Amino acid sequence: MRLRLVRDNTTIDFFSRARIWLGISMIMMVVALASFLIQGLNYGIDFQGGTSIRAQSETPVDVAQYRAALEPLGLGDVSIAEVFDPTFDENQHVAMVRIQAQEGDERIATETIEAVQAALQTIDPAMTFPSIESVGPKVSGELIQTAIIAVALAVLAILLYIWMRFEWQFAIGAVVALAHDVILTIGIFSELQIKFDLAIIAALLTIVGYSINDTVIVFDRVRENLRKYKQKDLKEVLNLSINETLSRTLMTSGTTLIALIALFALGGDVIRGFVFAMIWGVVVGTYSSIFVASTILLVLGVKRDWSKKDPSAGTKYGHLDT
Repeated sequence: MRLRLVRDNTTIDFFSRARIWLGISMIMMVVALASFLIQGLNYGIDFQGGTSIRAQSETPVDVAQYRAALEPLGLGDVSIAEVFDPTFDENQHVAMVRIQAQEGDERIATETIEAVQAALQTIDPAMTFPSIESVGPKVSGELIQTAIIAVALAVLAILLYIWMRFEWQFAIGAVVALAHDVILTIGIFSELQIKFDLAIIAALLTIVGYSINDTVIVFDRVRENLRKYKQKDLKEVLNLSINETLSRTLMTSGTTLIALIALFALGGDVIRGFVFAMIWGVVVGTYSSIFVASTILLVLGVKRDWSKKDPSAGTKYGHLDT
């Protein structure tokens, strides 16, 4: 007995409110960009520079007490946050102490880290430090530039791939959808002020790959149906193609989300930001493949027969060339 998430021969009209969906997407992108410009991102140690010390103790975390113990060291702005995780034992209390790098320092002094550890152990002599991460300001600046270049090159490579495999209308639709996904992902991290580090860049690149894979599958079916149904309006062909691939889309996205939600709940706080980005990316990537990429294709139009040259290619109404 075969599992069916979508019944055969579905006839959902995905474009009856195409302008509304595009409007919603544009509003969300504007909000995301505004949040990024106004409050920026909560950069992690990778991009900001400094030292992040994970302190584990059997006594409850008292942020004020931690701050008082570190104050005599004169380290400037120190961020202390308690880490909550359902996988922790009852007597396992974890705090993340982040010390911003001092301007002009190329690396964090080992003596400073040891002094912080000694100061915190005055609160609990049995306190341990499972992980310590240090990044100098110069390295963090280079990492930001490298991350921006990596994402830009990934999007450019995908644009060229789609342009060669399909027509320019498909390429524009795919790249707009990718930009939509990346902007909304960065926006949600800015709005919620979730720590943004190198793991999130890895998630962004993964989201780009996942989204374009979904879009290419839909576009392949669109191109196949454009050749098969030459008398049908472009809107009908797009609806037919999306309905035919809907079961596969829901199955792929659904199973991926099940695994990601399990990781988010049980994987611990170390990978929680990465997993959250992936969950968000799967949702917006699936949405954009249908309501952004395909809608852009509907607006731009596309020629119907690739076996001969067609001067009307790219016109608004795809059914003119029959």
